[in-house]
Amino acid sequence: MPFGHDMAYSLASAVELVNTSPATGGEEGLADLSDLQAFVESQQVSGVAVLTTRDLGQVRMIRDAFHRVFTAPDQPTAVRLLNALLSDTRITPRLTEHDGHPLHVHYFAPGSTLAEHLAADYGVALAHLLVEGEWERLRTCSAPDCDRVFVDESRNRSRVYCDSRTCGNRMHVAAYRARRRG
Repeated sequence: MPFGHDMAYSLASAVELVNTSPATGGEEGLADLSDLQAFVESQQVSGVAVLTTRDLGQVRMIRDAFHRVFTAPDQPTAVRLLNALLSDTRITPRLTEHDGHPLHVHYFAPGSTLAEHLAADYGVALAHLLVEGEWERLRTCSAPDCDRVFVDESRNRSRVYCDSRTCGNRMHVAAYRARRRG
């Protein structure tokens, strides 16, 4: 399924957010406000005022909710979880151009908190993915020591590792060595 630029960007940003969680096998990626600020800057989240410890706590809660959507055992569960997340989010779609980006849609309401902003924009992108019947594209890395999530954008839905250069390469080398010993 070819994703539009806005959807692909929001899905990739949702993946980046979820993968800051210790639940994905790493350390806490949003340990403090400087980590949250770095995330906001790296994902080019617009319209963000001064960040507070409340923002940090709210974003962690949203991140955990998105993690549950990505790791849901089936589509109906993912739909239920995403609906719960979206029902608590003020959504006001509007067209905008900013920071050199072409005309696109923002879903967060003016004056939203950072968590509402992320829940609206990333949640709507995930909702579109589910509506298109593409739930199975939400994946967890198949490497035994990695729980990072990703969106499989491959044409034939065959991607199994979060990153082919790290987990994929490591697993292919291990399989090769096992065959050579075998």
